[in-house]
Amino acid sequence: MGDRPTRADYVAWRTVTTRWRDDDAYGHLNNATYYELFDTAVNAHLYEATGVDVRKLPQIGVVAETSCRYFREIGFPAPIETGLVVDKVGSSSIIYRIGLFQGPSDEAAAEGRFVHVYVDNTDPARPSTPMPDVIRAAVEPLLRGDAGPA
Repeated sequence: MGDRPTRADYVAWRTVTTRWRDDDAYGHLNNATYYELFDTAVNAHLYEATGVDVRKLPQIGVVAETSCRYFREIGFPAPIETGLVVDKVGSSSIIYRIGLFQGPSDEAAAEGRFVHVYVDNTDPARPSTPMPDVIRAAVEPLLRGDAGPA
């Protein structure tokens, strides 16, 4: 499973406001909300770094895998900082890791794994295809030599 990730493990950052509805009946962030935050961290980065609507590209990234390791509870009302790093860029796939931080701790409260596979958005069968150059250019700066296991 590895050590608990720290802020130094991530490259790109975004702060997200938590909402009352994000907490579950137990008073901490609902499990589904973690996955929404992972999706937002990745796709917001792609939008900003490419300057294009990534949904309208001829090749689009679809989620092939997600997972989450939980280290401590977080929730409303404090904001959450998302850290983003890329472990691997293939010809048609990208493996991201997203750390969630709340408060001053240097250690992640949770870490997600998020895999995009690029498919042909013009073909109804959506076969796998090489990712667009604009996406590759947006994610390669997020690669770290010490980013951890892929």
